[in-house]
Amino acid sequence: MRRMTPQEARTHYNYLLTLCIRKEEAFGPLALAFSKEEDLDKLGLLPEEQFNLYMAIAGAFAAEPKRYTQKLECLQKAQTLLSNTPPLLTHPEIAQLLAQDIRKTSAELVLYNEAIKVPRTVALDKQRIIVETDLPDYFLSIAQRRAGEYYQNKFRIPKEAKLAQHFGAIPKNFEPDNSTLHKEFEGACAPFMAARTNAFHMMLPFDLKISRKPDDPLDAGVRIFYAKPGYSFPLRYEMGKLCSYHDGTAQDIALDDPHLRFISFSPVKERELRLPLAAGPDDPPPEIALPLGFLEHTGSLGTYLQVSCKFKVWFDAAAVSVLIQGAPDLNEYGLQGGAGLMTRTYASDKTQAYVENFSKPWQEGLSYNYVNLHLQLLPATDTAFIPFNTPIFTIYPVLNRQCVKFESRTAMDNP
Repeated sequence: MRRMTPQEARTHYNYLLTLCIRKEEAFGPLALAFSKEEDLDKLGLLPEEQFNLYMAIAGAFAAEPKRYTQKLECLQKAQTLLSNTPPLLTHPEIAQLLAQDIRKTSAELVLYNEAIKVPRTVALDKQRIIVETDLPDYFLSIAQRRAGEYYQNKFRIPKEAKLAQHFGAIPKNFEPDNSTLHKEFEGACAPFMAARTNAFHMMLPFDLKISRKPDDPLDAGVRIFYAKPGYSFPLRYEMGKLCSYHDGTAQDIALDDPHLRFISFSPVKERELRLPLAAGPDDPPPEIALPLGFLEHTGSLGTYLQVSCKFKVWFDAAAVSVLIQGAPDLNEYGLQGGAGLMTRTYASDKTQAYVENFSKPWQEGLSYNYVNLHLQLLPATDTAFIPFNTPIFTIYPVLNRQCVKFESRTAMDNP
């Protein structure tokens, strides 16, 4: 980045003061960036000018405790300028008022930090969620790193926007084309980002496509379903007709029927995923065999297509439940994800399966269930495509409902 010349710095300083006098919203972020990125002494700004700049920046910060660290830094720099150059400003009240403002800001910052860092009075046992999967390296490691990279790349806000976030006290004018004020990215909202970065993400190491039409399926294979609210049926295409997936019985269904859904996968594209070698010369290559295995276990529930990841979770249902839902950005790909709350083991298997599933000592007292991806096309969407390593579903461990009591604030204030 090219540094300013002393002449450019003087011009920019005067421009900033003009913005300050006019109470322009852009003053704060521009002035803070100027003070942080440039060496004001080397640029020839006088101590009086630097003092005025830091005081103006401190006054422009939003009146929010989380901004007080930056505000305090500006006040302390102004105090240093004042003490190191006695002839700078001779009025004794200036130093006194500045010291008082520093003490006040410091005290409020301490109160804020103490309020948000409430000490935990009871040691909580860390709940474990035990996972059974054929791809532990991918789902537990690679996929989580890729999810972090995905959300950082998508929602990372630039340095200018971070600076602009500190200032919100000045009334806003309508300036949609002023990039200095563009701070309202989705990533600016802490809960918004926490739902993405503090969660466990389910994704696939290959592309996924769902369409209402059979055009251009992905290369690793395709499954066909007749899907409408309350009913679905698996199909396959043979000899120019749609047939039952189970017994090959021909069905009188046109290829442009609005209830048809075509789901297809690409070959594996995640390079770090280590795949087993093909068992025999006639078997498909590993990068094809894996998505074919996923396709084989794909099903449908009404208008939703269910992609089985063979991802089984074990948890203590007495203390924790497991919420699974479509990733927050799924609608951008033309899809809607289902949501489910696992509160216990559901009686959907045969008795023998339960006896086998609870035969190990570590399974005692735990419930289990499977995490599947439930996806349907949005109403106005004909084709949806999700690239590999894109978060599709999110897993949130939550407290069991019986472990939480919701009470009125009024009842707490008036016991």
